[in-house]
Amino acid sequence: MTDRIRVLVVDDDAAARALHGRYVAGVPGFVVVGSAGSGESAVEQALSGVDLVLLDMRLPDISGVEVLHRLRTLGAEGTDVLVISSSQDQVTVRQALAAHVIGYLVKPFTEETLRQRLETYRLERRARADADRDRSLSQGDIDRLLGTGTVRLPDRTAPTALPKGLAPVTLERVRAALDPVALVSASDVAAACGLSRATAQRYLEHLVAAGVLDLAHRYGARGRPRILYRLAPPPPD
Repeated sequence: MTDRIRVLVVDDDAAARALHGRYVAGVPGFVVVGSAGSGESAVEQALSGVDLVLLDMRLPDISGVEVLHRLRTLGAEGTDVLVISSSQDQVTVRQALAAHVIGYLVKPFTEETLRQRLETYRLERRARADADRDRSLSQGDIDRLLGTGTVRLPDRTAPTALPKGLAPVTLERVRAALDPVALVSASDVAAACGLSRATAQRYLEHLVAAGVLDLAHRYGARGRPRILYRLAPPPPD
């Protein structure tokens, strides 16, 4: 870990990016190494090597939730994310928290609020690094380092108790219509499974709550989000 924490500031508003960048630059131990006004640019820059991303949820191309999903699936495990957004709806907040962000700041916020959060993060990051250095490796850890370990994936798609009105056979059909890469809508799933959209939506919401699916948001010309679904990546071993 470098002495200074490298930060990427992501926001669709250039003035907000500049303001938040100045806030970060004023906190000892942090340095702004880049800024992005779109989700695609945010993913590309984050994967090139940053420690912390200040991420807005509303971006012009892909949503912040989609950015989080890509960072997780493309191997940016060492990159932390602090959400800075005006989005306060339950779906967006829950999806962000499910991606293990380090915090969620609602805009607008003061420089002091961000400074306090960054200073707390710096202490948490240092403690985490110290704990990792002191942790003994298990045989499984050593095998993974050698590339000889076998990855076992838990079956997260077999719920033990279904809500009233949901059938296991139909749940299997809905799950089979989903993919870990391609995003589909509730209407797409309904058509593929021969269900009404409302019925498909109920099964999709259950799978999201069970952690089997990830949500993504695509914003249309009128700013209304379209909710899309795909299979969530397996959790780390």
